[in-house]
Amino acid sequence: MKGRVFRPAARRLVAAAAAVVLVATACTTAGGDPGGPGGEDAPGPEITVTPGTGAAPVAPNTPVRVEASGGTITDVRVEQVAADALAEAGGGAGEAGADAEGREFPGTLSGDGTRWKSDRNLTPGASVSVYATAEDAGGEETEVVAEFHTEGVDGDSRLGLVSNYPRSGQTVGVGMPVVVGFDVPVENKAQVENSIEVTSEHPVEGAWNWVDDETAVFRPREYWEPRQKVSVDLRLAGVEASEGVYGTEDDRIDFEVGRELVSTMHVPDHELEVEIDGELVRTIPVSNGKGLERFNTTTSGTHVTMEKYAELVMDSATVGIPEGSPGHYRLDVDWAVRTSDSGEFTHAAPWNGGIGHANTSNGCTNMSVRDARWFHDQALMGDILETTGTGRELEWDNGWGFWQRSWKEWLRHSETGEPQVTDGSGTPGSVHGEGL
Repeated sequence: MKGRVFRPAARRLVAAAAAVVLVATACTTAGGDPGGPGGEDAPGPEITVTPGTGAAPVAPNTPVRVEASGGTITDVRVEQVAADALAEAGGGAGEAGADAEGREFPGTLSGDGTRWKSDRNLTPGASVSVYATAEDAGGEETEVVAEFHTEGVDGDSRLGLVSNYPRSGQTVGVGMPVVVGFDVPVENKAQVENSIEVTSEHPVEGAWNWVDDETAVFRPREYWEPRQKVSVDLRLAGVEASEGVYGTEDDRIDFEVGRELVSTMHVPDHELEVEIDGELVRTIPVSNGKGLERFNTTTSGTHVTMEKYAELVMDSATVGIPEGSPGHYRLDVDWAVRTSDSGEFTHAAPWNGGIGHANTSNGCTNMSVRDARWFHDQALMGDILETTGTGRELEWDNGWGFWQRSWKEWLRHSETGEPQVTDGSGTPGSVHGEGL
């Protein structure tokens, strides 16, 4: 059958999920009259679909299961019509098909071909039709259809996105994490992790960690290979974020990893070296934090560039040092590149006479105007700045300091506890509810 991927212990059948409900012919409704077509008196295998026809409104994260006796499963097709799509189409199914046409609804087929289970969740508030076909050793086929509805969700019970980095279409550095912000707290973190698949042209191992209940971060084991495309499929429709709270829409992020830019800086040396694709392209004299207090000590560790500004007002009140407090400052700076959430930037500091031979800043990396502008213009979100030689370590959740955790530690903090390989082979665990 077209679209089947064979595995040692299981095979995958991908069921097309369209929004147009078709009239089935030469088949029987699952759970129908056993003496009718496809029943006990008819040749061919017997098929059971769960949930069956007429089931009470089904939780969207309930798996669809198909079992065959007396034969093997040859095809499963899942079709869904969302209630709001029908309403917008005036009750007709034709235009509603535009929402879901072409969407795959994958499932895993057992090694003996007698059991199939969906790998996706169902759309909330949808009319669902499951068409299943099986064939016996003599070539006789049976097809059944099961029809049921999924539970709907109201506005207060929806999981949605409020932010994501990177955004589709962006080109980023090799250290770029995928940062996803949700609009409600997530309790069932493993289900959500398993509902988001990252795929890259150069496959790697990666995993998710959670900064808090609303922010998930995907990081590869090592830096991304440069010059490749990466996609993030957020299959959130039907995932149960917490009791009674479901995602209602899928989303997708497509971005590109650009050239490899890695900067290194040993603070006592007062210089920053920039390598592009492994070649040293510039050595920049700098002045870092004076290190008299924690707040004016430049952090050591692996930093990821987050954003950049041609002009920026730097006010220490934004990092907990309000006006009137010791150490407060408010400065207008140019060519600033953020490297942490605790106020660290590289930027131009023409007033700093210590550039290249003394550390006198409030924790930022000061440069000449010429060097700061060059670095600003070169920088992409996701570039790497590796800093050593100070008494303050960058916290893993300070900005995008996610590389501060070793891979072993990062994987241990993943809810699934297993790596996700970015080769399109799927996620490591189930998207369905616990025990389903």
